[in-house]
Amino acid sequence: MFVLWPDSGKVPHDKNPYGGKGVSTISATVTKVTPFNCHSNGGEGPDGQLSVKGDCAHIGIKFKGGTSTLPLDPTHYKAGIHVGDGLQVVKYAVAGGTATYQFLDYQRGVPLIVLAAIFAVVVIAIARWRGLFAIIGIGITLLALTKFMLPAFLAGESPVLVTVVGATAIMIVVLYLTHGISIRTTSALFGTLVGIALTAVIGLAATGFTNLSGVGSEDDQTLIAVVPNVHLAGVVAASMVIAGLGVLNDVTVTQASAVWELRALQPLARGATIFASAMRIGRDHIASSIYTLVFAYAGSAMTILLLITAYQRSLTEMATTEQIADEIVRALVGAIGLVLAVPATTLFAVWLAPKPSDEPGTPADTPPTPAPGRRRAVRTT
Repeated sequence: MFVLWPDSGKVPHDKNPYGGKGVSTISATVTKVTPFNCHSNGGEGPDGQLSVKGDCAHIGIKFKGGTSTLPLDPTHYKAGIHVGDGLQVVKYAVAGGTATYQFLDYQRGVPLIVLAAIFAVVVIAIARWRGLFAIIGIGITLLALTKFMLPAFLAGESPVLVTVVGATAIMIVVLYLTHGISIRTTSALFGTLVGIALTAVIGLAATGFTNLSGVGSEDDQTLIAVVPNVHLAGVVAASMVIAGLGVLNDVTVTQASAVWELRALQPLARGATIFASAMRIGRDHIASSIYTLVFAYAGSAMTILLLITAYQRSLTEMATTEQIADEIVRALVGAIGLVLAVPATTLFAVWLAPKPSDEPGTPADTPPTPAPGRRRAVRTT
């Protein structure tokens, strides 16, 4: 991380589009909604973008220092807007002229804080100290993403290398913080690092093999315009590692715990026996985790899937497009790394789990000697 840490002077920045001269964003509250016919008949605009058919609206707003009115296009009006809604509004103040206002977005700060607080209370109430440490781990992850990984991407560093280093640092801190410093946690960490490395290598190869360029939306094109040196194809491969990191961590920790419990129940069992038993548990976990990955990616691409259905185009036809293929490859690569991490973690855990302290020369399969002072029960006929 020290070597790859980006110099702030090398991280490209662009000016805030809403921070120019005379332009600012303000908070406002909706006081009135008046629809009117703006003659929007839908169809395709000059830029090729489809427009929404329907009425527009005049929105009355109040804010600190005054009131005003702004227009609302059919897309946002049709989505629903009501009196009392909090808005983020762009204010255009022209010297010597009247200020104008434009809808930017809804205010979501308070609802997000409330949801986060509910999440924290529920997690801490049930998981207690482990839950608290897990929440701290989330904060550490966000810091690593925003202070190291994302700036390094923008500075032109290799996204895959940065992601492997960043994910490794995150897992070292988060695993030991949440699950404690122990050999069991270390075995889960080793398995996680194997999964990270495999996912990165396979993701990089799959990105080139499927010709994923990383340019699948207008946001991607804007990013290239703002940061010409960013490696979007590498970012696609890096996102495969980041997207599967949580499920990978879950599987490796569970697998290491399974080995430890099996060893405690069968202290004299051979390593191969423990490995086989743990893998039976791991196979069930693999199946459910793959479903988790697929459902997560399907949910994130729901808008695209709805658009495919509306266009009445077959899934096989749309699967080769950049946006859909990106999600498919990400799910497949994440699943492959996840599956391969299970036997790797199991091997590390079986190797590192405490072995029974047999008497010298006592075979591993010999039943334990009864404790002193106890008599072995003898069945008589």
